[in-house]
Amino acid sequence: MKLLASLLTAAVLAAPVLSAYAAGEAPAAPPKAAKPDLVKGEASYTAVCAACHGADGNSAIAANPKLSQQHPEYLVKQLQEFKTSKRKSAIMKPFAEALSDDDMRNISYWVTSKAAKPGFAKEKELVSLGERIYRGGIADRNIAACAGCHSPNGAGIPAQYPRLSGQHADYTAAQLVMFRDGTRANSAQMTQVAAKLNDKEIKAVSDYIAGLR
Repeated sequence: MKLLASLLTAAVLAAPVLSAYAAGEAPAAPPKAAKPDLVKGEASYTAVCAACHGADGNSAIAANPKLSQQHPEYLVKQLQEFKTSKRKSAIMKPFAEALSDDDMRNISYWVTSKAAKPGFAKEKELVSLGERIYRGGIADRNIAACAGCHSPNGAGIPAQYPRLSGQHADYTAAQLVMFRDGTRANSAQMTQVAAKLNDKEIKAVSDYIAGLR
């Protein structure tokens, strides 16, 4: 009897779907996420982000990252992790907490639509070391080449690895040190890489990244 009841229940549940097919109708597709609202994104960015990251995402402050042309999925992920404290920042957390998921998407897609201004390497004596690490890694210490994930020109891979080209050297170096020290712990992959780099190597590769384009 239990088996019969189960079969009857399944038949009842399936009936609307079969009826739809019989009538030539496809079953309803799951709702799609709303498209980012770039007008709202610009308004929110101007109110919340522009003071630190520049009016168009090209931060003029070396300690604050450039956001223009960054992959929007990456920016959304970082904002969500600031909000939950998976990525710790006393400065960013209250801003992220004030944003809804839609706000984050709107802001991220708007700022990524802005063109990034190029940066420049400044440490001439370290350029060759930085280039060697970025493009080839350090084989004898099992340090992978940055280019493998972030691409040879620093454009990154959308939704997976962030854009690095032109980023402020001070900011990049600070993040590598935080990964190395465990202060930033929202990427096991980067923690493993940074753990093997010394201060000179971090400075060299960060400066090289600043000049990538």
